[in-house]
Amino acid sequence: MAEEDLKQWRDAGHVARRALEGIKNEITVGKSWDEVIDSAERFIRRHGGKAAFPVTISVNEMAAHYTTNSELTKPEGMDEEMVFEKGDLVKLDIGAHIKGALADNALSFEVGNGGKHTEQIKAAKEARDAAIEKMHPGTPWHVVGSAAQQVALDSGFEPIRNLCGHQMERWNLHTGLSIPMYSCGENNPSFKGEVEIGGVYAVEPFNTNGKSGMIENVSPSGSSNILRVTGNVKIRKALSKGKLKPLGATMARYIEERYNTLPFAERWAFPLLEKPFPEEEEESRRRKWKALVKKLTSIRFLEVYEALRDIDGGTVGQFEHTVYVTEGGPEILTVE
Repeated sequence: MAEEDLKQWRDAGHVARRALEGIKNEITVGKSWDEVIDSAERFIRRHGGKAAFPVTISVNEMAAHYTTNSELTKPEGMDEEMVFEKGDLVKLDIGAHIKGALADNALSFEVGNGGKHTEQIKAAKEARDAAIEKMHPGTPWHVVGSAAQQVALDSGFEPIRNLCGHQMERWNLHTGLSIPMYSCGENNPSFKGEVEIGGVYAVEPFNTNGKSGMIENVSPSGSSNILRVTGNVKIRKALSKGKLKPLGATMARYIEERYNTLPFAERWAFPLLEKPFPEEEEESRRRKWKALVKKLTSIRFLEVYEALRDIDGGTVGQFEHTVYVTEGGPEILTVE
């Protein structure tokens, strides 16, 4: 990687890490999830970056991929308010980018620091570090996964086996290459290959006190409130084939220009409807937004994500760093 390019990746890493460390202290009893998310996203902008994806807050059995929406709708099955309570195990996941150079990092934090989740938090952090230590050029991916799993098991927790780390490229948060965070076995067809020089990887082992070590989607479709332009559909072509009407094409263009193919939040994009419909009531604009998303997902211009939770209802721990692999081994980019 050219030195100028690498500087942007490093700068993104610094912004992402400063945001993570700066915002974690705002996770206090009685504070709303939305307040913390908004504060984190403003922090990224103030420090010279842009959000690589919506800041996510995942509490207790929730594992990943939840951000608030513009209506502050609670996740399905949640009775209590979306405010932090003493003893909550919170995963805060923050990403930043600078001109598409990405950084992704996360930590686990116990609200009130009562010591209820100390061992699980420690195990998740040590699993991340153990995996990173193995990330030298030529190391098979199953060796990296085994290192993360061993820490979890030794600490009395299960590694989550259907969540993985991922390779990143400029403007592409998930390149398609997944990194096992458990002992997948050397012949697993999903994790062939090895650590490569010049690769940028998000290393993020999850653990749980649930029995199965598996996560599931939270209903309904799109429960994360996160969307992404797939990059597989050309707006002009969809318009010429009658798959989109002119207004739908204009809205699709607005979205693509703002977010490229990086994940974005419903609460970021919904206000775009104020421009073509300034006189509409909010309820009417919401109906139009839902119809637009339905249309754009049906033609595969957009994809939506589900929030994820432990299948057994166990609490989930996670830590994450972004790593650049050099000839001499791993360089952690998400450092202050």
